[in-house]
Amino acid sequence: MLPPKPVQAGIVMGAFTLALYLIEALDSVLPLALDQNGIIPRSVDGLDGILWAPYLHADWAHLFGNTLPFLVLGFLAMANGIGQWVAVTATIWLVSGAGVWLVSPDYGVTVGASGLCFGWLLFLLVRGIFNRSALQLGVALVLFMYWGSMLLGVLPTHPQISWQGHLFGALGGVLAAWFVSQANKAQAPQRA
Repeated sequence: MLPPKPVQAGIVMGAFTLALYLIEALDSVLPLALDQNGIIPRSVDGLDGILWAPYLHADWAHLFGNTLPFLVLGFLAMANGIGQWVAVTATIWLVSGAGVWLVSPDYGVTVGASGLCFGWLLFLLVRGIFNRSALQLGVALVLFMYWGSMLLGVLPTHPQISWQGHLFGALGGVLAAWFVSQANKAQAPQRA
């Protein structure tokens, strides 16, 4: 299922991705140390990192690794319009960031958009279950066949990779799918 306005969705995701690249370019060229503005676990100073972390990446390789899933999954998550996408993305963003802030190790700063990628993936995988939609389940099956191995990223495999961001992003995606299904049920006409 594609967004109802695919050109608009493409522009939104293209602009969002361009912003990520411009920020990484600034961070590479200027001595700003923007990466230090990510999430610092259990630190009051690190709370604002929840807002900034998805915009920041450790290096170009980190950003390149996030780009394709970011573009594709973000685009597909707009299947019910940009308004719903904003709500879904905000839910994932906050759940992922709060989870990292609460449970990540005390050392280090967490940055990157992969929490959003994991959230969008899980949103797309489970929304058909909550909505009881065969079409959405079909899309989920195709996505799972291509991106399913990405789900292993919720496991602690590498000390430099925030599995916490992946896990809580995924949980945020499930929560967002449930919220959307509840909103759809509330808007559905009642039968007498």
